[in-house]
Amino acid sequence: MQSLTARRPVSRVRRDPAPSKWDYRLQRLMLTPYVRGFVWKGLPTLMILGATALWFSHEPNRQAVIGQLTHLREEFEARPEFRVSLARVEGASDDLAAAVRAKLALPLPMSSFDIDLDAARARIEALDAVKNAELRVRSGGILQVVITERVPVAVWRTEDGLKLVDDTGHRVAGLLSRADRADLPLIAGDGADKAAPEALELIAAAGPLTPRIRGLVRMGERRWDLVLDRDQRVLLPEKNPVQALERLLALDHAQDLMNRDILAVDLRSDHRPTLRLSPHALADIRRAQGLDTVENEL
Repeated sequence: MQSLTARRPVSRVRRDPAPSKWDYRLQRLMLTPYVRGFVWKGLPTLMILGATALWFSHEPNRQAVIGQLTHLREEFEARPEFRVSLARVEGASDDLAAAVRAKLALPLPMSSFDIDLDAARARIEALDAVKNAELRVRSGGILQVVITERVPVAVWRTEDGLKLVDDTGHRVAGLLSRADRADLPLIAGDGADKAAPEALELIAAAGPLTPRIRGLVRMGERRWDLVLDRDQRVLLPEKNPVQALERLLALDHAQDLMNRDILAVDLRSDHRPTLRLSPHALADIRRAQGLDTVENEL
């Protein structure tokens, strides 16, 4: 029999396995995907970014990184495969090709990264004779310049002299003498360059009168006068001049009108064309009508 004085074993208090209220809330919060992603990914990222920003906040560190990147970039751009040594101009005449090379103003050889293609294109297209320019860097260190040259279609007589213009009226080049481009039609007057497409339509519609055309004169920047040989002039209307010229050709075919002694044919009125006779023809008509005519030196 055990002694009464022997100690009884002390029973341990069992801990409740259920979490506390705050532990439960924390566990629930950690089960949220956004919170778990922030703890495992977002928080380390913020720490790295903060350390990087702190490191870059010192000026010597920033300058060292910038200098290293600049050095690497210069070494990359200076590689032989990026060096341009030759400019090749295509689609232009010899004189225009020389002017294009002068406008390029590139100290070749140089790296293709140092060539501003847009600025070079703008300088080339500023030439009057260039309609369009395309610049490409080809393999082998060649800068290819493809030129679309403006084609002169008429000679424009101005107060400053003669100019060649294309089918849009844009200036192509200057001209010293009309005889240098006798194959092109002549236009004159203020605004004649802007209306050059209409002048070309009139010349194309002139038909049998084409060999007699000396030129077209823009009147008041609104309409055309067709100037023929023998000092004859056809006054065309502001609207639908081609149709008016076609009516004149029909009348000339029926009555041989333009071979008569006429100074001008006024077609500005659709309903009533007007003829201006020469003084001799007018005197002959008056004599035929029995009217006395007085002729003098004037």
